[in-house]
Amino acid sequence: MKKPEQLALIMSIVERGSGGKLVKLYQKNQVFTHIRFEGLGTATSEILDILGLGGSEKDIILSMTTRSAAAALLERLDDELRGAAPSRGIAFSIPLTAVSSLLAAFIDLKTKSESEGSGSMDNQQKTSMILVTVNQGYTDAVMDTARKAGARGGTIIRGRWAGDESFAQASGITTLQEEKELIFIVVPTELRGKIMDAVSREHGLRTESGAMVSAVAVEQLVHLS
Repeated sequence: MKKPEQLALIMSIVERGSGGKLVKLYQKNQVFTHIRFEGLGTATSEILDILGLGGSEKDIILSMTTRSAAAALLERLDDELRGAAPSRGIAFSIPLTAVSSLLAAFIDLKTKSESEGSGSMDNQQKTSMILVTVNQGYTDAVMDTARKAGARGGTIIRGRWAGDESFAQASGITTLQEEKELIFIVVPTELRGKIMDAVSREHGLRTESGAMVSAVAVEQLVHLS
């Protein structure tokens, strides 16, 4: 039996209320599996006005598909589908190193049966996504530090700590706040280390911010318009 193609995760960030239309556009272009949730942008109102990005409230769409289908979709969004997205924003892909065999087989079969072509994949990985998990209420301070190190903005979603309390004890953390905010910051890879070091130094686990910082390589990125 042929092994299913490796999957990729497409993360799309658009203005609130546009997520449903974007999902329909993706489904017409052979990307069928999606999860939608809400977030907030960190750009100031002045920057939003200059860039024409509308409000700070965002729809975030996570879409899973094969790497070739992801590459084809992002290439089309950057070419003949430019302007077809329902609002401005960004979309980028991240290769998935592991996924359940049943899900992989379903997505691979569904995609192959609906699409004949495939796009090329750029493995230069010139862009990275930094993920900062921080105690609620410290997002502005973290973003100020990130901007000083070269970041332009980020997207926030709220969550709660669900880990073992022994993590705090082992890390020397006196208080582990349950309410968390997750900040997604997409940056050129050459700025990744500088931004991560600055955030960790100023807002790390042993500070009141309690920031946990990680990053993944972005395979492709396009600006939606």
